[in-house]
Amino acid sequence: MALVVSDRADAVALTRAQRARVPAHYVDPKSFASKAEFERAVMLLLDSHRVELVVLAGFMRILSPAFVQHFQHRILNIHPALLPAFPGGHAVADALEWGAKVTGVTVHLVDEQVDHGPILLQQMVPIRDNDTLQSLLARVHLVEHRLYPRAIQLMLDGRVRVDGRVAKVALRSGVRGNRAKR
Repeated sequence: MALVVSDRADAVALTRAQRARVPAHYVDPKSFASKAEFERAVMLLLDSHRVELVVLAGFMRILSPAFVQHFQHRILNIHPALLPAFPGGHAVADALEWGAKVTGVTVHLVDEQVDHGPILLQQMVPIRDNDTLQSLLARVHLVEHRLYPRAIQLMLDGRVRVDGRVAKVALRSGVRGNRAKR
């Protein structure tokens, strides 16, 4: 079952979900006494809808080890750089500041460290001499919009197997499933 959960009341994803008749929930982190309580509420909501794949998009919170372990190998994140280069919240600006010639997009499985989990897909985005933060971000977003749906489909088709730090994609899967295999 599809479900959209946001920690921002004004998230566009909530409006889009409602238009598409997908259940959508705003969970206010400020209404909880701690991060752990907030995450427990989100986990209960996801579990109550039998969510098997958690797809992070615009969720700029570091998930606790307890949350990550609860959904082990079932949380995807997208990052606007070719990890392990330029982790963190300012990856595109960091790549420009460093004078890098390429950056890109990484879709990875989430582990207990920030921007660290097994890499599922990556695609390069060249940095042009005249790029600004806005022009580079626009090209990075185009790649993100193509790469993330592809990664999500691979996971939903049961074609991803995690072997240590490596996410391996099977060419074909004989069984349709929703979980990354260990």
